[in-house]
Amino acid sequence: MARTNGKSEIESGELDAEHELPPSNDAGETPPGTGEERAAEVAGDNAEIQRLKAERDALLDRIARLQADFENARKRAARELQDYREYALADAMRDLLPVLDSFERALKTSSSQKDLRSGIELIHKQLEDALTKLGMRPIPTQGEAFDPRFHEAIEMVETAEAADHQILEELQRGYKLKDRLLRPAMVKVARNTKS
Repeated sequence: MARTNGKSEIESGELDAEHELPPSNDAGETPPGTGEERAAEVAGDNAEIQRLKAERDALLDRIARLQADFENARKRAARELQDYREYALADAMRDLLPVLDSFERALKTSSSQKDLRSGIELIHKQLEDALTKLGMRPIPTQGEAFDPRFHEAIEMVETAEAADHQILEELQRGYKLKDRLLRPAMVKVARNTKS
């Protein structure tokens, strides 16, 4: 094999074959239809690009509308929730008004200790009834087993007279609103190491 400019004939032949131009006809023109096909292809590509841009713009517009609808729905839900809270509170206040009236009447009268006590007991009963109507219930304590979900132990008392972890005394009443804890009951709890 002969070498030309440091390359073998085979290598230079391969290079020539790689860099050959497409054959042209005898008149030196490009093959028939090649320019027209290319122009049609470019026009088709431009039409496809325009169609895709229009589709993108339509989707962006739709997203913007959906986002605005979502924001409006969120604001409307927040307003409705606020209205609900206000009206729910109004119903609760309406149930407590008779208790307030009874306190005012009790303060206006000058009566004996016995009458005052019975008046306060009546007001207490009215208030309990109003709160019960709203769904509030006291948490049972006396003689119950200590339950950390509903009771808060303020003091542990060593005793052999009660079972271990039994509630001995209620220091402050706890309440539930339906099934939700409003306030735990504060209690004294027995510690019986002998049982």
